[in-house]
Amino acid sequence: MWFFRMRRVVSNVEIYFWDSPIREYVVDANSKNAVDFGCGTGLVGMNLLNDFNSMLFLDTSQNMINQIKQKIFDFNIQNADTLCFDLEKEGLSDFHADYIFMAQVLLHIHDVEFVLSRLFDVLNEGGHLLIVDFNKNEKVVSDIVHNGFSQEELTDIMTKIGYRDIQSKTFFNGSKIFMGHDASMFILDSKK
Repeated sequence: MWFFRMRRVVSNVEIYFWDSPIREYVVDANSKNAVDFGCGTGLVGMNLLNDFNSMLFLDTSQNMINQIKQKIFDFNIQNADTLCFDLEKEGLSDFHADYIFMAQVLLHIHDVEFVLSRLFDVLNEGGHLLIVDFNKNEKVVSDIVHNGFSQEELTDIMTKIGYRDIQSKTFFNGSKIFMGHDASMFILDSKK
C-alpha cells in the first residue's frame, strides 16, 4: 500500500498513526514550522520532525506533554518544543505556523467550527491545515466523541471560515478500528 502503517501496543491498546498520508501534502517544508495539534504522546509528529525546521507539540493534557518532553530530552531533539494549551478556552494570538496537523483529534472536539476558526488564525498566509480522522459512521454512538465526519460537510464548514484549496480523500479502511466497528479514515488538506 502507498501509506506507511505503524502499530504499537501500549497497555494492550493498539495505537495507529499515519505519517505518510500527511507527508504526501508536505511540500518544501524544511524551512517551515509545524504544530502537532492534539499531539497526545507525539506518535505522528515525532515521525515528521525531519520534514520541518521546527515542531511544536500542543496538547491539553500536561501528562501527554510531559511524555513528549521526556522523548525530546532522551533523543536530544533540537527542533521541537511543547505547549500545554487548550485552544477551546483561549487563542494563540502571538503564535503562527506554516503547517498544523491533527490526527484523530477533531472527533474529540466539541465545537469543531470554533476550533477550526482558531486554527485558521494561527496559520500563516498560505499555511496548511491537515486533518486525519474517521469518516462519518452511523454505527458509532458515543457521548464522548463525534462519530466521524462527512468530508463534504467538513469542507463546507472550512470554506465558510476562509480555508481554500480544500481536498480530501479516504485513504484507509479497517476492521473494528473505531470503537469496535469497521471504519474508514480520510485525510483533508486545506490552505489559508
